[in-house]
Amino acid sequence: MRWLQQLVSWFWQRVFTAEMVRFVIVGTLATAIHYGIYYLLLGLTGYNIAYTVGYVISFMANFMLSSLFTFKVRPSVQRFAGFGLSHLTNYLNHMLLLNLFIFLGVPSSLAPLPVFAIAVPINFLLVRFALKRNYKRDGKEKTGNNHHTGIQ
Repeated sequence: MRWLQQLVSWFWQRVFTAEMVRFVIVGTLATAIHYGIYYLLLGLTGYNIAYTVGYVISFMANFMLSSLFTFKVRPSVQRFAGFGLSHLTNYLNHMLLLNLFIFLGVPSSLAPLPVFAIAVPINFLLVRFALKRNYKRDGKEKTGNNHHTGIQ
């Protein structure tokens, strides 16, 4: 069982960092935007359309905040593409889970809540990879480290 303790310790030291706290803050704000728009539109349109509109609007805010605040990297076309791909994967996960919970009898007004609980940790890993990976620009290596971006 020592290997399990080491695994938990490794995970705790690398995942639960200030970066993760910032991710949770930004994610909470993006989730509030997403759920607020979804809830407002739910009476005007179907739940899939309401969910998608909320997702797209929160996506834009999330990219800028995740780049500048959470991971402290300069937004770029490459990072936007990687962020978009991670969020496409995340969106498909959300839609699958949303429809699953509604099929299982969770009211459509509450179904996003368990979706968020499952999808957010998965999304952290996807977004972190997309925004922190190395990109080449003008022959120079660009990374997610602050000393390369000039962002403090």
